[in-house]
Amino acid sequence: MVGSAQSPTSIFSPAATPASEVRSLSFFVLTVTGCIFLTVAALLTYVLVRYRGRAGDHAEPPQVFGSTQIELAWTIIPTLLLTVLFLGTARILFSVQDAPKSTPALDVVAIGHQFWWEFRYPKYNVVTANELHVPVNDPKHPTTTFIKLTSADVIHSFWVPELAGKTDLVPNRVNEMWIDPHTPGMYEGQCAQFCGSQHAKMLLRVYVDTPEEFRKWIENQQKTQESGTTPQSEASLQKPNPGPQAGIPPNTPQTFMRVSQDDLRAITPENGRRVFEQQACINCHTISGTVANGRYGPDLTHLMSRDTIASGAALNTPANLKLWITDPNIFKPGSLMPAMHLTDRQNEQITAYMTTLK
Repeated sequence: MVGSAQSPTSIFSPAATPASEVRSLSFFVLTVTGCIFLTVAALLTYVLVRYRGRAGDHAEPPQVFGSTQIELAWTIIPTLLLTVLFLGTARILFSVQDAPKSTPALDVVAIGHQFWWEFRYPKYNVVTANELHVPVNDPKHPTTTFIKLTSADVIHSFWVPELAGKTDLVPNRVNEMWIDPHTPGMYEGQCAQFCGSQHAKMLLRVYVDTPEEFRKWIENQQKTQESGTTPQSEASLQKPNPGPQAGIPPNTPQTFMRVSQDDLRAITPENGRRVFEQQACINCHTISGTVANGRYGPDLTHLMSRDTIASGAALNTPANLKLWITDPNIFKPGSLMPAMHLTDRQNEQITAYMTTLK
C-alpha cells in the first residue's frame, strides 16, 4: 500500500474530492471482501482439519441432505452483503455525479483524438492540447473545474487517478465530470480505454496552479503570435509566382522574393515559418496569428509552454522536437502524424520556428 501511494497514478493518494470518494469506496469494498475471504478461509481450514481422513476410516461420514438452515444461510448472507456493497457504491456515485456546481466554476471541454487530447476553455477563448491547467480549489473561495468530455473519433477514457475516477469520451455524446484539486502540482493520467495502436502513449497531465499562476497562464494563452517578418496578406497570396526563381516555391508571397538565396538557407525562426507555411502542416495545425488554421492536429500557438510533446510521449526539448518533426514514428510508431520527408535543413528551420511559440 505504501508503494502504491507513491505512484503518480495511484488511487490511494487522492488530491481531490472525487478521488477521495473513490478511495473510501475502495477501502470499504476491500474491507467487506477481505472479511468474506477470511471467513471462508477459516471455515475451509476448519473443515479440512476436522474432517480429514484418519487411520481406520473405511466409510463416508454422515451426510446432510436438505438442510433448510444451510440453504437460508448461503442465500440470505450473500444477499445482505451484495445489498450493502450496492448501497455503498450508489451513495458514492450519486454524491459525485449530483454534486452542485459551485460559483465561480471553471468550464473546460475535453475532446479525445487518436492519440492526443484537446482542451478548450470557452470562457477565455483558449485552446490547448495534452496538458490541462486548472486553478487549485481554495476552501475559502471554492473554484471547482467542470469538464465536458466528448470524442472526435473512437471511445476514449479520461483518467487522472489522483483527481477523479475514469469517465469515457464517446463520439456524439457529452459526458461530464468535475475535480476540485486541493494541492497545487502536476498530476498524471492517460486514456484508460483502448482506442488504437497508440493507446498506451495517449498520456495527459493536469497542472493545478495557484489562482495567480492560472491567471498568468490564461493571459499568455490568449496572446496570438506576432506577425514577424514574413507576413502573408490576402493580396500577396493571390499573386502567383511567375516561376521557380532561386528555388522559391510557386505562390510564395512577393515579399519573400526579395530575400537572397543565402538568407533563405539560414536556420532562423523566420525561415522556419516560411517552410512551415509552405507545407501541409497548416492544414492540420493552428497557430493563432498566422495562416495555419487546421483542426485535425493539436493547436501549436503556444507549443513551447508545454512540458511534453506527442501527448506526453517525450519531453518538449529542441532535440526531441526536431526528431518528432523529422519522423513521429520515433516516439510513436503508428502515429497519425505523417513524416513530411523534408530535408535536414528544413527540419532544423521548422524546429527553430517552433521553439519561439511560447
